[in-house]
Parts: sequence; C-alpha cells; structure tokens
Amino acid sequence: MKNKAFTLIELLIVIALLGALAVGLLAALDPFEQLKKGTDTGVRNTVSEVHGAIIRYYAVSGNKMPWDPSTSIGPIDLSTGYNTVGLQNIVNAGELKSDFSTLAGDRLRKIIVIGSQESATVCFRPESKSFRSDPNTKYNASGIEVGTGAATCGPTNSDSFSCYWCVR
Repeated sequence: MKNKAFTLIELLIVIALLGALAVGLLAALDPFEQLKKGTDTGVRNTVSEVHGAIIRYYAVSGNKMPWDPSTSIGPIDLSTGYNTVGLQNIVNAGELKSDFSTLAGDRLRKIIVIGSQESATVCFRPESKSFRSDPNTKYNASGIEVGTGAATCGPTNSDSFSCYWCVR
C-alpha cells in the first residue's frame, strides 16, 4: 500500500514561498506610511473645517475676521495661540461645535493659521509621501507659495521636508 502525503521538503518549500509572499506584500503596503497617510487625511479634514468656519464667520459677522481686525496674524499654532485669538469667537458664533478642540485633539498641534483683515490661510506640514507630493503642498510656514516637489521643499521622504499643505 502506497502512503499519499506531502513530504517534509514539500511542506517547507510551500511555507518558504508563503513567507516570501507575505514579506513582499508587507513591504508593498508599508504600514507606517499608511498610518501617516491616515493621520494626514484627518489633519487635512480638520484644516478644511477650520478654514470653512473662518470663512463662514467672516460672512455672518459683517466681513470681520475672528481675530483683532486691526492686525494680521500668523503663522499661529492652532493648539495654542489661536485658541485665545479667534477660535473661541468662531465657536461662540456657532460656526464650530463647542467641543471642537477636544474632538480635534492632537491634530490641532499640526495646524497653523495665517490671516489678515480680509483673508485666511490654514496649513499643515504633511508627514506621508503621498501628501508631500500633492500639488497643493507648495507653501512655506507663512502661507506663501514656494513651488512643489523636492527641489523647493526638500526630499519627500525626509524629516527636513519644509512645505505645507494649505487652504486659502
């Protein structure tokens, strides 16, 4: 009678092939890059929400920005200075929820606001490669357009990347 089973060598070859495929898949997906991309997406959404709230505030308050109308601001870190400068005014006007700062959490530390009497720019410095190569990532920390790509902002995979993604 002949025994029908896999040999140890055959099993080891199959396990080695599956392991090689798993390593290749993990390298292709780059889980850390995916985490950075998810974080950048959340920050981008918060940036858009804050910018929209500033514009709505401007429209309903008689063409006044939420900060002192005689000055310009920025760049101000949204997690510190801007809370006292204008974020509370926007919340009081009903353009942001009263617990916005709590809900946004750590994302506020990554956002800067630059504003004048008639305009507002809200920005963040992206961490993921895909956001760093986004066409809208072309501003410096003062909200001034400097160009795109590694030539003007630094290498896209480096901590020295200096361009910001902004909404104007």
